[in-house]
Amino acid sequence: MKIEEFPLQALMEITARPPLVFVAGEGSWLEDHAGRRYLDFVQGWAVNCLGHSPRVIREALAAQAARLVNCSPAFYNAPSARLAALIARASGLERVFFANSGAEANEGAIKLARKWGALHRGGAYEIVTFEGAFHGRTLATMSASGKAGWDRLFEPKVPGFPKARLNDVGTVERLLSERTAAVMIEPIQGEAGVLPADPQFLRALRALTRERGILLILDEIQTGVGRTGTLFGFEQAGVAPDIMTLGKGLGGGVPLAALVAAEAVSCFAHGDQGGTFNGNPLMTAVGCAVMGNARRAGFPRTRARDRSPSARAARGALYAAGAGRSAWRGAAARARARARRGCRRRRGGARPRTADQLAAAGVPALHAGADGDRGGDRPDDRHSGGGDRGGVETTSSGAYGREPGWVSSCSFPRGRRVTGGNPGGFPPVRPRGRRVTGGNPGGFLPVRPPAEGG
Repeated sequence: MKIEEFPLQALMEITARPPLVFVAGEGSWLEDHAGRRYLDFVQGWAVNCLGHSPRVIREALAAQAARLVNCSPAFYNAPSARLAALIARASGLERVFFANSGAEANEGAIKLARKWGALHRGGAYEIVTFEGAFHGRTLATMSASGKAGWDRLFEPKVPGFPKARLNDVGTVERLLSERTAAVMIEPIQGEAGVLPADPQFLRALRALTRERGILLILDEIQTGVGRTGTLFGFEQAGVAPDIMTLGKGLGGGVPLAALVAAEAVSCFAHGDQGGTFNGNPLMTAVGCAVMGNARRAGFPRTRARDRSPSARAARGALYAAGAGRSAWRGAAARARARARRGCRRRRGGARPRTADQLAAAGVPALHAGADGDRGGDRPDDRHSGGGDRGGVETTSSGAYGREPGWVSSCSFPRGRRVTGGNPGGFPPVRPRGRRVTGGNPGGFLPVRPPAEGG
């Protein structure tokens, strides 16, 4: 099928997309309208924690669709109750409200904190957030975010979100007042460039909020559901939030998010919160399947070491999902180091050091694009185009589209040849001394998948 046969002009223009249409996916692989296969490092912007179209999600969807799709959130349904219980037991927070996106879950967290402040802190409504934070694209979550340039978009903003500096508890303390209801933070800032909150800082923040009698909200849209090596990111620091939000990986590819809160904080009255599709049986059945897999012993670390054919086919998804807290930064750092060495061997030039020099040398980044809901997971926003290129990472060296290049050796099975052009995205790859030629129209890496049993 030719790309001209798709009615793409009916879609609203919100980003620049590459000239291809994806029609199928399995594990770590995507297939476009022309039958080309791509090794996908993006995985739906950190959403497909089990890879593309895993059997467990297909079966959960089929089984639940045959029984009940939606009965309205005015009634109980079995899958939502099961998933709420799974999340409550795993997190230690007793109450769960389901949503459709991370932004919606964060919007609910803001409302809950303000309602709690009105009831228990004399009308307190301010929520301290952080420079560089990304909490979503609704008007309130944009106001809560600290993303550069957003302070001038869609004015006037929702008031009540003073900004502190990450890993500086003093700046938080100076912003606290009788108007403060909560502090809201991501354990790892993804949109800002993969900036972790230090465990000591999170512990100090938890102690400070308890001392002042205010709430701690952890935005775990990016870090939840096994992405940092534990089920929730807060476990890495040994802290317990009052409110937590989940999304992305919770649905494994379907729209599902959650607002999770301690019993003492869950103060919504009837009518304060709701949503037409929230907690519907179809989506929460998938969430049950995902949580069941994520809670299995060894997920995700053991799977990352598994050398079976099925695990090798899923390895790209594991890199995208993160097989430990250092995976976000480590994979990108290793790829860039290899690219620097390749640049010196190929061109005899000085080692590039700045972001501009790296971009000029065609150095790849392993995570790409801007997130339509919550922002991308880019190791370095400075040479990803600031989110203006949609789901495709762009590098500026045109020569790499016509000759062998360098990228992380985890991208390809050893000993297998790759062909194709790449004018719009990652440079072609030469894994560990093996030559690769051709191009890649569209930005991802077209590669030959591992042979079964190999």
